Amino acid sequence: LFFFCSNMSRMLIKPATATVSATLQQQQRQLRQQQLVIRRWRAFLHGDGGSNNNAAARILRQQRSSSGLGAAAKTSSHSPLDARRSLSTSPKMPSKEKSLTLDSINPNFIAMEYAVRGPLVIRAGEIEKELEKGAKKPFDQVIRANIGDCHAMGQKPLTFLRQLMALTFETRLLNSPDYPDDVKQRACAILEGCQGKSVGSYTDSAGLEVVRRQVADYIERRDGGIKSNWENIYLTAGASPGIKTILALVNSEINGKPPGVMVPIPQYPLYSATISEYGMTKVDYYLEEETGWSLGRKELQRSFCEAQKTCNPRALVVINPGNPTGQVLTRENIEEIIKFAYDNKVLLLADEVYQDNIYDKNSKFWSFKKVAYEMGEPYRSQEMVSFLSTSKGYLGECGIRGGYMEVLNLDPKVKAMLTKSITAALCSTTAGQVAVSALVNPPQPGEPSYDLYKKERDAVLSALKERAELVHKTLSSFEGYKVNPVQGAMYVFPQVEIPPKAIEAAKAKGMEPDVFYAFELLETSGICIVPGSGFGQKAGTFHFRSTILPQTDKLKLMMEKFRVFHSEFMKKYK
Repeated sequence: LFFFCSNMSRMLIKPATATVSATLQQQQRQLRQQQLVIRRWRAFLHGDGGSNNNAAARILRQQRSSSGLGAAAKTSSHSPLDARRSLSTSPKMPSKEKSLTLDSINPNFIAMEYAVRGPLVIRAGEIEKELEKGAKKPFDQVIRANIGDCHAMGQKPLTFLRQLMALTFETRLLNSPDYPDDVKQRACAILEGCQGKSVGSYTDSAGLEVVRRQVADYIERRDGGIKSNWENIYLTAGASPGIKTILALVNSEINGKPPGVMVPIPQYPLYSATISEYGMTKVDYYLEEETGWSLGRKELQRSFCEAQKTCNPRALVVINPGNPTGQVLTRENIEEIIKFAYDNKVLLLADEVYQDNIYDKNSKFWSFKKVAYEMGEPYRSQEMVSFLSTSKGYLGECGIRGGYMEVLNLDPKVKAMLTKSITAALCSTTAGQVAVSALVNPPQPGEPSYDLYKKERDAVLSALKERAELVHKTLSSFEGYKVNPVQGAMYVFPQVEIPPKAIEAAKAKGMEPDVFYAFELLETSGICIVPGSGFGQKAGTFHFRSTILPQTDKLKLMMEKFRVFHSEFMKKYK
């Protein structure tokens, strides 16, 4: 492996005449970004005066994507020092009034960024309040296309899930004739597994055994009979806490090098935020936009070998179907990834929360577990953790916070340490655990609830497919847009060609061009999206992420507003 990586490095590193290696450049960019983030949040928290637009500009000043900081950052007079060092050596004395200041808290909290709920969303909330007070705008509502919050965008909850929650939380309803018998039976099974037969009691730290067994049965059905051990299932408050727990588990320095986590670019900001929070190293590997956001082993190996110079890559994150990119990996692609993970001894994190959201007729979801198992040894023994959530799919129950992770092939001693760490948090919410039960143990043909359940589920998935096609078709018609089909998940991630005049206008305001574009869109049309720089993108390209979640009528209105805005934007800045 060392020989292979050494040769790969020689092939992939720039010629010796280059003054700085690609890895060092990336490290310097990340360190500069930390400094810029720290200064931005300090300015934001100090609450300088000025208009909302100016405040937004200050918040976003010199914001840089993980793929590059641009000219403004390159000319910055600030040295690319580590965030911890820069704060600890600040000449500013601690405040006499407060024991906690920005100089005395964990600097990783300041460096951490979560673009999905960043300054654009803050401004969107301000605009909503302004509209409520009668302010005159070119629009009468804010359309929040920034986050995958299904119910907030008008999706109705499935009757079966809400009935199951009602019966488990208000047990007197078990005597009501208004609830089907199959739902009552499921509620009673859950209550039997609770201490004191109440969802108000603590559960085992890994979750209710009855629900964990249901999850294992669900996985076996999904994967065509491949066995799943319920003791490998941990119920979590959505997928995010499980992901953060696993990243914390691998957060260990080895031979003087910090741990690295390989993440796709573009990526879901949970990963970059958590990596920053934990003081780990983010190792970027790039999806290939030109081939539908595909992923090849050559790029994985390049990223891994380059990163080894400064950190120890410990885990590989794969999001399938993709967020924000909406692609669905082929089986062949997944096999390549599994072979890479095994050969390089990295833990594989399979983020599969959108596995029910497949819209392309030529695409199919393959779980990493199933593919690894069917590849046989040694790949069947690959260390792996997969994640699923009740927030996505067809349930869309984001606020209830239900999810699970399946842990495979970990050393038993390591698994014991994982379980021990989870006990410190006592347990995930029982509401979330009941929602997981509804996800993995739905009504079956012949049961009283089945017909309504199937009708509601199919309607949700059909509507999402319709919207995926609508968004792709509409945005593809815009001048300067390149849009890959939305094969799955809940988002579109188009590339936008921003005119040089607009780039200069963005620079004058201290913004990235895609951030500038997004703020212009918000202020003139009321549409809230997330700039591509919040997810990472190749240098010199500009993108944004929009959900496909607004109900069809509102989505058509949103697309028309978008068309008008983009046409005017291009006229103004071409």
